[in-house]
Parts: sequence; structure tokens; C-alpha cells
Amino acid sequence: MRFGVRKTAHVFERVGLAMAGAACGLFVGAYVGSAIAPLTTQGFLLLMMLLGAVGFYLGIDTPQMPFDDAHSAIDAAEFLSSAGTLCATLTALASVAVIVLRLDPHMAWTWLVLLGWTAGVAMQIVAGAKARMRK
Repeated sequence: MRFGVRKTAHVFERVGLAMAGAACGLFVGAYVGSAIAPLTTQGFLLLMMLLGAVGFYLGIDTPQMPFDDAHSAIDAAEFLSSAGTLCATLTALASVAVIVLRLDPHMAWTWLVLLGWTAGVAMQIVAGAKARMRK
């Protein structure tokens, strides 16, 4: 019984993280899509949301390596996960700021946000897959 409750709580947590990632992807997609005309599509918004959901689901809660002398090397999955989360959430925060404050940044910033988001969620996905393969 106790194991089932813990497992259910973990699934709820992961689904919540996925929804947070999808929301971040929605903000990034709305900002980038409104600034770059060819990306003003529902498909682009859905892609950004899907990438965010998968990245945050897999990448934020990665299983850690055992902490002992035999595993003294840097945990690449943990590092990628943290760097990817930072990149993805920073670009989502920038997107929200641009939308809410009605800013008109230079187009280079828009491309930087798109690149940062893509790199961030890619790092999260790779980190999550890497951490789960070593279990």
C-alpha cells in the first residue's frame, strides 16, 4: 500500500513537471512565433509545448549516481539536467517578460531565446535518457 502511494505521488509530480514544461514551451512559442512570421502556426506552438513537456518530465527528476569513491567522476546526466533546466526556464522567463511588458527586442534576442530553449530542453531530454539507461 505504502509503495503504491509513493509511486502515485511520484507520477503526479512528474506530470506536474511536464505541465510546467508545456506552459514554458507555450510562452516561448508565443513569443518566438509572434516575432518570426513563418513560425506563427499552431503546429509550432504544439511542438514547443511537447518539447517542454518531455524535457521537464525526463530531465528535472533524474536518478543520481551513487555518491562514493567508485563514482567520483562528474555526473554528466546531473550536470546536463541542471544546465538544461536553467537554459529552458531562463528563456521561458524572458519570453514571459517580453509578452507581459510588451517589449520589442531586437530579432537577435528572439533567435537567442529559440536557440536557448531548444538547447535547454535537448539537454534535459538527453540527461533524462542517460540517467535512466544506467539504472
